[in-house]
Amino acid sequence: MLTLLSMFYYICLRRRSRSGTRGEALTSRRAVESGQRAVLPVSVEVEQYAKEVLDFSSHYGSENSMSYTMWNLAGVPNVYPSSGDFTQTAVFRAYGTWWEQCASAPPPFRRTPKGFYSQDYIELGFEEPVYPTAVEVFETYYPGAIVQILACSHNPFSQNPPSDVRWEVLWSGEPTKVLTPQARQFSPKIKHINFPTNLLRLEVNSSLLDYYTELDAVILRGVKERPMLALYKMPIIDISDLSDSEEELSDVGGPYRQGGDGKHQRTGNGYFDKLPYELIQLILSHLTLPDLCRLAQSCKLLHQHCCDPLQYTQLSLQPYWARLSDASLGHLQSRCTLLQRLNLSWTGNRGALTLTGFSSFMKACGLSLVCLEMSCCHFLNEACLEVISQTCPGLQELNLSSCDRLHPQAFTHISKLTRLRRLVLYRTKIEQTAILSILTFCIELRHINLGSCVRIDDYDVVASMLAARCRSLCSLDLWRCRNLTDRGLAELVSGCRMLEELDLGWCPTLQSSTGCFQHLARSLPRLRKLFLTANRTVCDSDVEELATSCPSLQHLDILGTRLVSAASLKKLLQSCPRLLLLDVSFCSQIDMRVVQELSVLFPNVAIKKSFTQ
Repeated sequence: MLTLLSMFYYICLRRRSRSGTRGEALTSRRAVESGQRAVLPVSVEVEQYAKEVLDFSSHYGSENSMSYTMWNLAGVPNVYPSSGDFTQTAVFRAYGTWWEQCASAPPPFRRTPKGFYSQDYIELGFEEPVYPTAVEVFETYYPGAIVQILACSHNPFSQNPPSDVRWEVLWSGEPTKVLTPQARQFSPKIKHINFPTNLLRLEVNSSLLDYYTELDAVILRGVKERPMLALYKMPIIDISDLSDSEEELSDVGGPYRQGGDGKHQRTGNGYFDKLPYELIQLILSHLTLPDLCRLAQSCKLLHQHCCDPLQYTQLSLQPYWARLSDASLGHLQSRCTLLQRLNLSWTGNRGALTLTGFSSFMKACGLSLVCLEMSCCHFLNEACLEVISQTCPGLQELNLSSCDRLHPQAFTHISKLTRLRRLVLYRTKIEQTAILSILTFCIELRHINLGSCVRIDDYDVVASMLAARCRSLCSLDLWRCRNLTDRGLAELVSGCRMLEELDLGWCPTLQSSTGCFQHLARSLPRLRKLFLTANRTVCDSDVEELATSCPSLQHLDILGTRLVSAASLKKLLQSCPRLLLLDVSFCSQIDMRVVQELSVLFPNVAIKKSFTQ
């Protein structure tokens, strides 16, 4: 019936448009005959660069500078059409798959949709809301990471609080590996939407790339007048349609027979409900969450199976961040009483989740929780962290990466989670008092990420506490910590001898002349990953000590050093047979000829050497 009405409405519009066209033609003819210029109903396309970077999940740069930061994506291009590694571009924190191979990486969540590829994102605000006709992204180094472009109905510069926020996918695709790292202007064919927007979101997946992708600028093209769109869209059932009512559910479909009155009568359920309960559960475990919700509305038998809490021991809601709300959590609540791993990353922003909805869900489902991923959840406040500390007594993993709007005082509640083994605080405002309190009480910690935590005043004190309280520490990320000295590093490696991963990238206060890197190598024989990125003082003696003392080394980044020769690198490659990644970009003594020679001798090692042109 609805389709017939839509067709009738369409025919009416066609007739109206035809009569309008004749009228316009007649007007134009009369105007020409009278010597006047005809006014044509043409919509002018607006072209605009991003006005402001509103939010992002990660970046290579520092919180206190512009080099390699996402803020470079605002405004006109700085680099394009040049290609190469430039500090004026926007660069995400990771690339490739080797990050996922590290001991600190959590296992993937089950039921992640096959079409969800996104690993990072950035949101951009533009001056004027328009109906998009094109989006152009200037990629200046290793293009191919963009997998999705979305538009939002909310005006980020409006003074009014957001209401009924809608996100629409303009374009989506799989991650690609472009054959050349050269710059390009990426402009995919986008879908037309029925609302104006000045807020775009780019989502990326860099897993297929050989090096960091770099973005320079984004253009939004569009018109201010609403274009003609499709009149009818098939309804979509998603995770918001999770009613547990059984009133309208039928028995499972099965064979029919025709009765004497000519009506079909159900004879039974066939053989499906004769399958063992466990086998049906196993079959359903391969469905995504929306599919499970749709199937639950088909019949009573499948409703029972689809609502079984054993189907919800792991739950990743990150792929559905654009549609998740308090109501969604409320509908899922009764099914998640045995929940152990929960991923809420990217969800709840712009009022989609509230303290009330989050608290209710955690109180009902937090008792068995051991892993909670909440990166970029800007709805979080101190009360939310207090709820987590009260309702999740067995929590072992907590990820608050890029929750940069949390007040520093909020982090003190984490110290109550005494069973924590993995804690990610990358790009948060945690301060020294809070991190020292956490290290005092959470002595089972194995993996800690304090990258870009710029409010910690003295990393030497933190290193000393780690050495005293977390002696089983396996991985530590101190990326861009600005005040760790050789004294703090010596204490750290002397107390935490189980370390396998250590990121000291862009730590400017560490100097090789003190012997700190050689002491590090001798103290950590289990070391598999070491980042000494942008430390200009790393020398041959440091590399040779790593070759001698760390035979299990797999990842080494010495980008930017001027004192390492090809001979020491060759010794390292010979002594570390498990080495997979070696970044020697901007190492002045290592040119492309040396890289090519070493790559031939050691083909299993990815030797990275970036360029500019």
